[in-house]
Amino acid sequence: MSLAPPPGPRRFGAVNWIGLGTHCVKEIRRFGKVLSQTVVAPVVTTLLFLAIFSLALGGAARTVDGVPFSAFLVPGLVMMALAQNAFANTSSSIIISKIQGNIVDVLMPPLSPAELALGFAVGGIARGLVVGIAVAAATALFVPLHVQHWGFVLFHALAAAALMSLLGTVTGIWADKFDHIAAVTNFVVVPLTFLSGTFYSIARLPAPWQAVARLNPFFYMIDGFRYGFIGSADGSLAAGVGILLGADLALAWACHRMIAVGYKLKA
Repeated sequence: MSLAPPPGPRRFGAVNWIGLGTHCVKEIRRFGKVLSQTVVAPVVTTLLFLAIFSLALGGAARTVDGVPFSAFLVPGLVMMALAQNAFANTSSSIIISKIQGNIVDVLMPPLSPAELALGFAVGGIARGLVVGIAVAAATALFVPLHVQHWGFVLFHALAAAALMSLLGTVTGIWADKFDHIAAVTNFVVVPLTFLSGTFYSIARLPAPWQAVARLNPFFYMIDGFRYGFIGSADGSLAAGVGILLGADLALAWACHRMIAVGYKLKA
């Protein structure tokens, strides 16, 4: 009897599609296991914001750029929930793996730095989009939504989810403990989100503060996304598209570089 030859090393092409797909599915299933925390909770929080600003503060009778305040508010709330949850998914996934010591399970498979970064990003993008759709569906029960420019809605949803997912990846790699994640969330993500025109039009601000608001990349996420619904924007749409694409590319490069050199990942 002839013995079968021993198995040789597995060969991959330019992209390890099986490994990349498995990594993406793992990140998506991770937040899918606890939908009450990852999807339902953001929906409830957003509905509370809608109730407070539309009803308790007298927003029901107000208009912004000729549209009811509630119709102006909802796209900002959807984008805020989408962005915060895309960030939370990647940052929490990486920091939990580092603290529990199982980050090695992600680093050992034959995945390139680009594939590892993309897998984390896809998980964050998926969670952000799922939360965004869920929030839009829930708020539509109370405020009719009318999409005027689907291209702007889809582009800004994807670009914002990618930006925040990549930012969460960078933060998760940099952080050594949950306190570091909380610090970035509380002192960077939440303030920039709240001060980006989510609840108001920056046209109502004094000129110097309008200039400051335009330095906030989160403003362009919300402004372009809102334009897709109400057909009105406070800033330059072309500048917003360029800034979001530039930020996505810069953060993608940062993620790739940090993973490639093993920054705070390989002891």
